[in-house]
Amino acid sequence: MSAVVVVGAGIVGSSVAYHLARRGVPVTLLEQGPAPAAGVTGNSFAWIGRSGGDWPGGARDLREHVLADYRRLENELPQVTVRRTGSLSWADVPAGDSRPEPGQFRIGRSDIAALEPNLRHPPEQAVHTPSDAGVDPTALARTLVEAAVAHGATVLHDTAVTSLQITNGHVTGALTPTGLHPATTVVLTAGTAIPQLCERLPADLAIAASPATLARVAAPSGLVKTIVASPVFEVREVRDGNLLLVLPQQAAGAAGGAERAAQDALRHLKAAFRGSAECRLLGHRTSSRPMPAHGPLIGYATHDRSVYVAVMHSAITLAPTAGRLVADELATGRPAPELRRCRPRVH
Repeated sequence: MSAVVVVGAGIVGSSVAYHLARRGVPVTLLEQGPAPAAGVTGNSFAWIGRSGGDWPGGARDLREHVLADYRRLENELPQVTVRRTGSLSWADVPAGDSRPEPGQFRIGRSDIAALEPNLRHPPEQAVHTPSDAGVDPTALARTLVEAAVAHGATVLHDTAVTSLQITNGHVTGALTPTGLHPATTVVLTAGTAIPQLCERLPADLAIAASPATLARVAAPSGLVKTIVASPVFEVREVRDGNLLLVLPQQAAGAAGGAERAAQDALRHLKAAFRGSAECRLLGHRTSSRPMPAHGPLIGYATHDRSVYVAVMHSAITLAPTAGRLVADELATGRPAPELRRCRPRVH
């Protein structure tokens, strides 16, 4: 079979490598960091859902498969843990008699209190999405990489790809400080680094960098039961006793603003939840999420099929589905209909 090099061991690259290796495709995964999920993936809120939110372009075609693909991963890899808590949002409740999307429900104060018993002042109404879930993105990426290795993949950490090797107009591999890693196809899953790696290729890859700042908070286990999206903060329990808080980027992006924004979010959390006096800030981190302008970019970036790109938002939500479909395309040579609206434009 053709050899594949995957660049980037975030959630997308980890998923692609796992699904390729599981199909018996020789694959090498190159990661510039010391471990999987060392970049944007490790700083993701990792809210998984198929309703609500912004799903531009081909993301709409992928999102219907998301929950089924996560259940499949759980069956294939017992180490994968999906926290099916559902979500509560009162940051943007539909006005008047307008209905939420299918699978979402408008609920009142008593139902909100039953779902989040520690809320001091439940709002009058909220949107409940029972199917929403979350994962620990770092643990998930590492599990996928370990499973890829078990299926025969080679994984090299601390191995940054500096450029693509182009010979007679054909990409023949990925160049790193330690040498060339030859491949029939190079799959780029390196997020915001992709445009620079592809600058000599004939593809249009409009990928913006969108900063996001998260805070981690130590908290009593079970303080927050669901994924909560209030007008002031978003919070969920990523693992027992560990909360993730999304910080307002306008405040966090100012000079010295991230620490103030994290402390403010912690105060809002304590004001909102009973039993939160022991909560303490563990740290905060800003990362640059890749945001393709018109939805996911998944497909060949060269006419000779020597380079394939896979970049999307929200990557945590879509990665199991995207990884499966990418592996299918590379292993069989047949285009996946679900990716029809995700293709990069190649001159």
